[in-house]
Amino acid sequence: MFQYKINGGKPLCGDVTISGAKNAAVAIIPAAVMADGPCRIENVPKINDVTLQLEILEELGAKIRVINATTIEIDASKIRNVRAPYDLIRKIRASYYLIGALLGKYNHAEVALPGGCDFGVRPIDQHVKGFEALGATVEIKNGIIHADAPNGLSGANVYFDVVSVGATINIMLAAARAAGQTVLENAAKEPHIVDVANFLNSLGADIKGAGTDVIKIRGVENLRGGMYSIIPDQIEAGTYMAAVAAAGGNVLIKNVIPKHLECITAKLVEMGVEIEEFDDAVRVRRYKPLERTNIKTLPYPGFPTDMQPQLTVALSLANGTSIVTEGVWSNRYRYVDELKRMGAKISVDGKVAIVEGVDHLMGAPIRACDLRAGAALVIAGLAAKGVTVVEDISHIERGYEEIVEKLTSLGADIKKIEVPDPDTMREAL
Repeated sequence: MFQYKINGGKPLCGDVTISGAKNAAVAIIPAAVMADGPCRIENVPKINDVTLQLEILEELGAKIRVINATTIEIDASKIRNVRAPYDLIRKIRASYYLIGALLGKYNHAEVALPGGCDFGVRPIDQHVKGFEALGATVEIKNGIIHADAPNGLSGANVYFDVVSVGATINIMLAAARAAGQTVLENAAKEPHIVDVANFLNSLGADIKGAGTDVIKIRGVENLRGGMYSIIPDQIEAGTYMAAVAAAGGNVLIKNVIPKHLECITAKLVEMGVEIEEFDDAVRVRRYKPLERTNIKTLPYPGFPTDMQPQLTVALSLANGTSIVTEGVWSNRYRYVDELKRMGAKISVDGKVAIVEGVDHLMGAPIRACDLRAGAALVIAGLAAKGVTVVEDISHIERGYEEIVEKLTSLGADIKKIEVPDPDTMREAL
């Protein structure tokens, strides 16, 4: 077992380089299954979710070659097994992208219901609706999704009842090799959806409109291999921006697309944080006290739900009372109880959190309950007085590459320490 031990109260200074986007990588890697030749993918983040996905592809029969620390080559041309390994699938939410990829190429897929972070129900009804519109039959038996299209997939019009990133990507994957044209309406518009579409187009797909609410896909018979570089991670960049806001300091955040950060930047500026934009970097400074603001999470280009916990930590140290409204997930405030252990004054009523700013937080033993909440608790530890110990850090390492090394380079006092596993100790006794 590992923990993070943080001696807080130190401002962050220096520069940090952002990795490839987690949310793009975990969709592009399954998408490589659809190609008939090797795909070389660059700017791949070194995170646990990526490692799991590569293990899953290897179990299916794909050949994985590591070129360097951030570049991999996937050759899925010899895959014949469309039954994804249950034990690995259950550990990662983005596993459901394998349904669209395998169904699109082989007309059949068997994939377990997704795992990953547990902060609300993750219905797949919009995924099923899209697959069925394309001509597939979908059944869920004993926690396994069985999707079949023995006569192949055919293009169709699909209107999503709710804006869903996962369903948009999944149906886009399946439709890329379906016969005829597919039109996705009320589609999600996140940057990583555009990245997945660009990746598929680089292999020979015909996808137009990604990044808008109407995506048109004309199916092609084959996709070739190719080379592609993943976009920078919007949420990782936003997390370091929030860390500077909470702990103070002056940090140059490199390898970003500033336009993707506009919704985050706008709120930080309202809070009194200074932000200077460059072509592929942003400088974040915070020396004066933070000011209150209100936040409501919405689908892109609104404020991202994946940044809500990190900004809430910063708001817990701001002057005045802020209101945070979670407009995407129903149960994303479980981390609030951990922040209260550190002295935060936050009350939650359904999807609304009332955040009364306090002068400071105090270090305490706390537990990460999901990926972004874990990152938020690390930020709280950086800003707090005294020592904070964060447990269950496996959640954090699902989505943040070398977070300890990056924060240490900015002057943070954070260490990853190994502690005895209580179950192992009991067995030894």
